[in-house]
Amino acid sequence: MEFRIERRVFAEAVGWAVRGAATRPVVPVLGGVLVEAGDEGRVRVTGFDHEVCARAEADAGVGAAGRVVVPGARLLDVCRVLPDAPVECGIEDGRLVVRCGGARFGLAVLPAGEYPALPAPAPALGTVGAREWAAAVGQVASAAARDVTVPVLTALQLDFDGESLTLAATDRYRYAQRTLPWEAAGRGAGTITVPARRLGELCRVLAKHAGQGPVRLGHGDTFSLATADGAFAASLRPLAGRLPAARKLFALGAPARAVLARAPLEEALRRVAVVAEPGNPVALSFEPGGSVLLGAGTEADDTASQRLDAETVPAEPMTVAFNAAYLLDALTALQDHARIHLALQGPGGRAVVSGSEEPRDAREAQGSEGARYAHRHLLMALRDA
Repeated sequence: MEFRIERRVFAEAVGWAVRGAATRPVVPVLGGVLVEAGDEGRVRVTGFDHEVCARAEADAGVGAAGRVVVPGARLLDVCRVLPDAPVECGIEDGRLVVRCGGARFGLAVLPAGEYPALPAPAPALGTVGAREWAAAVGQVASAAARDVTVPVLTALQLDFDGESLTLAATDRYRYAQRTLPWEAAGRGAGTITVPARRLGELCRVLAKHAGQGPVRLGHGDTFSLATADGAFAASLRPLAGRLPAARKLFALGAPARAVLARAPLEEALRRVAVVAEPGNPVALSFEPGGSVLLGAGTEADDTASQRLDAETVPAEPMTVAFNAAYLLDALTALQDHARIHLALQGPGGRAVVSGSEEPRDAREAQGSEGARYAHRHLLMALRDA
């Protein structure tokens, strides 16, 4: 195998592929990346740990076709220190030799015959804007559980039909949901659950490679995503199970409502939460005069408070308390909105945090474009403020 390729192009391909390689492999070959040079003048670099497969390909001057598996982390380290010059790779004495601008590296190879078979391409689902997609995944995935005791709670669930794509995640204590417009491939409706953390990592990087273009989504035995030109692609193994239905959870009946400016609320929350021990609440006390008092801490410990003006407050005085980290995650995810709408059931009840007012009934929901492409977070208010 011999090929010549631009340094930046090769480094980007290796950097992407390493995201599919195992970081602590039980089987050493799963920590490697598969480098393939084809007769068609393309080089492909792939990482696959049986759960995620990340593949990048690029044009190259191929002198001899072939394939080799090398430790992914080590190859990436080499790419990061190469000088700005064309890269030449080839097999010499059982090693992958990398030459660039006078520098030479000889890397030990792994047994290519033990590398697992790669997943088949998934049938197309549709396309979605790369930046909007990456932002939505990041905003919703923050609500997914970290504990793998119940695997489906670590997932991001995708519900799709011919008009919209809805992302959802929950860890039992909160539920995040966002709906995006997309260009469906005409395969009807369906639901997919995929690992939220790994999907989020892939989407952040893929959006940079996609630029202003769309991301292609697919679903078969795996869930796949790729840039429009296919140069960067990944697939994830779906998880079994589904999340609780959001419709009933978000139906609060006749809640009290409040509207506040988002940025001042987020700043005040960060400020008073400094004295809140992990897991302790931050209380929001709404007063009929049009203000809200944020408070944290106890009389036996440090305390902090700050008062803010509010556009709308509940008709009667109300104090609700939230896990500070959960509320802050919701406000951060809604950073594109100038105002925050709160629908409150009261202490110990559910609360919906959104960037636009929730529709009051089904008919309004169907007719409101803003509600149709909603972004909202459900939190449980704590009983003790």
